[in-house]
Amino acid sequence: MKKKLIITGTLLLIMSIVFTVLITKVDVSNIGPENSAVGFSTINSKLTFNYNETVYKISEYLGYVALLIPVVYAVYGFTQLIKNKSFNKVNRELYILAGFYAVILLTYVLFEKLTLNYRPVILDEGLEASFPSSHTLMSLCFSISAIIANKSMFKDKFKVINILLCILGISIVSTRYISGVHWFTDIIGSVLISSTYITYFKAAIKK
Repeated sequence: MKKKLIITGTLLLIMSIVFTVLITKVDVSNIGPENSAVGFSTINSKLTFNYNETVYKISEYLGYVALLIPVVYAVYGFTQLIKNKSFNKVNRELYILAGFYAVILLTYVLFEKLTLNYRPVILDEGLEASFPSSHTLMSLCFSISAIIANKSMFKDKFKVINILLCILGISIVSTRYISGVHWFTDIIGSVLISSTYITYFKAAIKK
């Protein structure tokens, strides 16, 4: 099982890298704000929604909820450390989660510096990096990794919470796309990259 997950993660990683490169090479046209260039311009022009401020704000608020997920596990880990007075008695899943969060943060910083596409709409600060959708990437990674960690640490004890986490992840991806603040390919790229990370994370969690 673990070997299959690693192989699947590697295939997803290759797909993510190839897709990211293609964004800068295929059907690039100046269809963005201020005549900015966008890859896969034909697909993006047809499958990207118009800006909807209400849906955008909903996606923002849901994103804040997703950001609380790492905080919850950090507090849980700190509580274990204080109670048991030993780093060795803190759940191994929490250490893996910490490393996982570090990778997500590094990815966020990387793509903020490496601007491949700009948003299809100007919000408050002029042109902004758009690929991949960091909102989508983080929400999927945070929610699904939490489900995997919960199952490993608590088995079926938190079924309802896991269902809510799943709904949260899907809701953020959906509202982010429908809000029109990202191109269609930004969302696809985020799903590919987050799927890669989550698959490797699941492999690491397997004992």
